[in-house]
Amino acid sequence: MVAIATSPEPSATSIYASYPSLRDRSVLISGGATGIGAAFVAHFAQQGARVAFLDIDEAGAKNLLDSLTDVRHLPLFVHCDVTDLDALERAIAAARAQLGPIQVLLNNAANDARHGFGETTPEVFDRNIAVNLRHHYFATQAVMPDMRSAGGGSVICLGSTGWMKKNAGYPMYAMAKAAVHGLVNGLARELGHAGIRINALVPGWVITDKQRALWLDAEGEAEIARVQCLRGYLQADDLARAALFLAADDSRMCSGQSFIVDGGWI
Repeated sequence: MVAIATSPEPSATSIYASYPSLRDRSVLISGGATGIGAAFVAHFAQQGARVAFLDIDEAGAKNLLDSLTDVRHLPLFVHCDVTDLDALERAIAAARAQLGPIQVLLNNAANDARHGFGETTPEVFDRNIAVNLRHHYFATQAVMPDMRSAGGGSVICLGSTGWMKKNAGYPMYAMAKAAVHGLVNGLARELGHAGIRINALVPGWVITDKQRALWLDAEGEAEIARVQCLRGYLQADDLARAALFLAADDSRMCSGQSFIVDGGWI
C-alpha cells in the first residue's frame, strides 16, 4: 500500500472562520445523519444556526445529536426519504414549523452506489435520479417562498467531480451530478431576482467512513498520492467550511457558480 503524505493537522490554536450572519439562521440539510452531511449539521450548529436535517438513518442521526453537546440550538432530526416527494414536502413543513422560514438549504442527500450500465432497468434509473437529483429541484421549490419573503437566502447543491473524471462504475450517479450544474445555472437568474443565491459545492474524493470501508484500497491510495496536488485526505470538514461561506452573508454576490473542493485534483 502506498502511504499518503499527510498535511499538518490543525493545532489547538488553529482558528477557522466564524460567521455572525449564521447565528440563529434557519438551515435545512438533506442527508445529514452521516458523512459529509453530518459535518454540515455539526458545523452549522457550532456557528449558532438553527439546523434541521433529513435522513432515513435514525441510528446515525442519534449518534450525531449525542455528539453535539455544546451548541446554541440542538439540531432537529426529521425522518424522511427524499425520494418520496410527499414525505419531503411534509418534512420541510415540519422543519419550518420548528425553525421558522428556511433561509439556507443544503441539497446533500445522495447515493454513489456502484452500478453497471448494462444492468440498468427503468425502475432503477428512476430511483437513482430521485435520490441524486430530483429532490434538489423540489426542495428548492419548496423553500423559495420562505427565502423570497425574507428578501434572500442561499441554496447549496452538492455536485461531485466524479463525473468530470470519466470514471466507470456509476454512470447514473455521474449523470445526476453533472445535471446539478445545469440546475444551478438554470435557476441562478430566476432565484437571483428574488435575492436568492444558488451555487454548486463540488467535492472531490472525500474520505468518509463509508469510502474507507467500501472503496479506498491500495490502488485508490496510490491515485490520491499521484494525482491530488495537496497532500493528505480530503475530509468532510473541508466541505463543511466551504458551505458555511456559501451560506453566510460573506458570499452575498456569489451565485450560479461551482465551488470545487478537491485538494487540487481537477
